[in-house]
Amino acid sequence: MEKRKLVRVLEGESVSPPPVWLMRQAGRYLPEYRATRAKAGGFLDLCYNPDLATEVTLQPIRRFGFDAAILFSDILVIPDALDRGLHFVEGEGPKLTPLRVDEIERLDPSNADTHLAPVIATVARLRDQLPEETTLIGFCGAPWTVATYMIAGHGTPDQAPARLFGYTNPEAMETLLYMLAEMSADYLIRQLQAGADCVQIFDSWAGVLDEASFEAYAVKPVARMVEKVRAAVPGAKIIGFAKGAGALLSTYRQKTGVDGVGLDWAVPLSFAKELQKDGAVQGNLDPLRLIAGGRALDEGVDRILESLGSGPLVFNLGHGITPNAPVEHVEALLRRIRG
Repeated sequence: MEKRKLVRVLEGESVSPPPVWLMRQAGRYLPEYRATRAKAGGFLDLCYNPDLATEVTLQPIRRFGFDAAILFSDILVIPDALDRGLHFVEGEGPKLTPLRVDEIERLDPSNADTHLAPVIATVARLRDQLPEETTLIGFCGAPWTVATYMIAGHGTPDQAPARLFGYTNPEAMETLLYMLAEMSADYLIRQLQAGADCVQIFDSWAGVLDEASFEAYAVKPVARMVEKVRAAVPGAKIIGFAKGAGALLSTYRQKTGVDGVGLDWAVPLSFAKELQKDGAVQGNLDPLRLIAGGRALDEGVDRILESLGSGPLVFNLGHGITPNAPVEHVEALLRRIRG
């Protein structure tokens, strides 16, 4: 069988029209997702139920025919496997037991394989049930982003608690990030072995770091993960999404070893074109253009295709689709790209 479209792009090929998927494409903007989630009970119950997680992953593929499906799960399943008291509060997001310096050495990853087994089961089912041509993307959170939630115990506007923690406890932070990198790499390896075609590492909070911290927290742990994953799965295709990293993306691919570089919507297209000289880029439509629809949507799509369409491009949003995105605007987006 011919390689799947998105994998070919990650190998550096230019494909026209480009493959398209959307971050959070299985989500609350879809009525069928809301119905399945209600059936599951809590959000984590949905993540750990292979039947329901498979169903919600397939929903946007059935409805829109995206070129890729991304596993339905959450970046915080890793701290959940470390027994950090993860729960989700409606309207407030994730809550965990804040991590103290003296607890880092005592974190025990030995239960992770058992804890995450339902997610791996979901991956295997998805590969079995997806259309032959659809790429299956596995994922995890990057060590820095996961650490920010573990340290503060919740999301914060600029992750000041984790940044301060790193400045005042550099050795402890290094220990934590190394452990998360090892665990996350093992998790990605299992996803690839279960049938994922490629994986994405989400560093949603890379943009709050200064240059030295970016090197230590966003580059070094991800480079370790890429090395470990490829040692177990030679040739594994990996996308790195360091949201908000801006100019620091210029060497991110070379330093981490990722194949594709995910771009948020603030990355200038002229800069994206430079990045594209070294390989695939993914992005980067502002999710609010998708809500606005009409001319704002058309212009945003056209600019990306004009700037990046002749090189290796995976079309995506610059961050996750929001719950208030109209379904008909997603249909219009796909018509525009494929037309």
